[in-house]
Amino acid sequence: MKRTELNTFRFIAAALVLMTCGRFAAAQDMNWGTQPDTTKILKIQMFGQFWLRFNQSNPGTMVQGAPQDETFDIGVRRARIQAFAQITDRATLFVQYGFNNYNSNFAWGSNRRLQAFFHDVFGEYRLTTGNELKLGAGLAFVNGLSRFTQPAVIAMPTMDIPVFAQATVEQTDVFGRKLSLTARGQIGPVDYRFALSDPFPITTNGQTQPPISAWSNFAQVGHTLQQQAYIIYQFRDHEPHQVPNMAGTYYGTRRVFNIGAGVIYQPRAMWRTLGADTLYENLLLMAVESMFDAPIDRDGTTLSAYAGLFHNNYGRNYLRYNGVMNTGTSIQTPTDSTQLKPLTQHGSSYGNAFPMFGTGNVLYSHVGVFLPRVVGAAGIMPYASVTLSWYERLNYQLTDIYAVGCSLLLDGIRSRLSLEVQNRPTYGVSIADNPFGELVQGERRNQIVMQYQVVW
Repeated sequence: MKRTELNTFRFIAAALVLMTCGRFAAAQDMNWGTQPDTTKILKIQMFGQFWLRFNQSNPGTMVQGAPQDETFDIGVRRARIQAFAQITDRATLFVQYGFNNYNSNFAWGSNRRLQAFFHDVFGEYRLTTGNELKLGAGLAFVNGLSRFTQPAVIAMPTMDIPVFAQATVEQTDVFGRKLSLTARGQIGPVDYRFALSDPFPITTNGQTQPPISAWSNFAQVGHTLQQQAYIIYQFRDHEPHQVPNMAGTYYGTRRVFNIGAGVIYQPRAMWRTLGADTLYENLLLMAVESMFDAPIDRDGTTLSAYAGLFHNNYGRNYLRYNGVMNTGTSIQTPTDSTQLKPLTQHGSSYGNAFPMFGTGNVLYSHVGVFLPRVVGAAGIMPYASVTLSWYERLNYQLTDIYAVGCSLLLDGIRSRLSLEVQNRPTYGVSIADNPFGELVQGERRNQIVMQYQVVW
């Protein structure tokens, strides 16, 4: 049996097993008590997020060898099976299996068969009577930097997460997860998490690595551990502490207001050339943020707002393009000297990609309002988000991404339909006024996405 066929078989088998277990579960909490009056509980969950998307392609975009100014695609953004087991009153196990980013042109390994894998395999032991201290180990989503570096993707006020906050995603981790020793807990109003992580080598991420150059990139020689920390001060309700994932909104069920700060540090994680020498640089990412998510009237109308400032140092001039479930497959450099030549040294700049990760500063914010029972029993949540970045490689000029959208919560997060419009910049090199080339911003592009989310 081929590896991809085996992965597909495992995914289907896991789904069948968990659905069989789910027959014994209550419809709301999906808990399976192995015996009456014991601490042994199994919680299972399955979810999928499905996309219909229209995208205006970045200049020069090719799709399967043909120029394509616009694209329409149907895709699966995420499909997951989760299981949380309360083994004893102090020991827990969390496992998550599934896949991400699957459309007709984008699949890991250039193979249309599902590339499903374990996202989380995380065991934890609570040392205290409350949640003051838990120690854990495994492939874990316990990260530093920000709440959106470890997001609960099904509980967001926006259609999707701000991906840039998953700062090393698919470079030295597995979709944000790392092999880690962890400590987390809640002491009074303080919620904290620390992790000592063993990052994966960049050479094992399944992609062709760029040669070392004058621009920093993840080092292909050497290996060091990574230290992470994240602390929040909660002024109002405590957030749940069962699994590490952090929600973006609670749709009026909690009164949350907090301020947080985080850091990720790894020595000698990056490298570049300096003349004839190889220079290693440290990875240092820092952020401060605040979130408000609470009802503002007696009818349950909820204001959800977030702002975060990120200072990222990946080394000199580091920049990485990324396009979620990219709609293009390659890029064509124009032969007309009056047209901008695309940036091709920093990842896939075609399709719907934009400079998402880089050395510099990022300001991200979103605001949403949840209005319950607007369409019968269903609620709606209009929102807007903005990402403002100033990256060294782009001469610190503003990279601004805007999104507006609205979600229809047919049955809470269990059945949610979202529509979002995003506007992004493009960049290129012009030789019109400078024979050596000048970095300039090109035409802006839009994408429109409809997402249906279903959770069991």
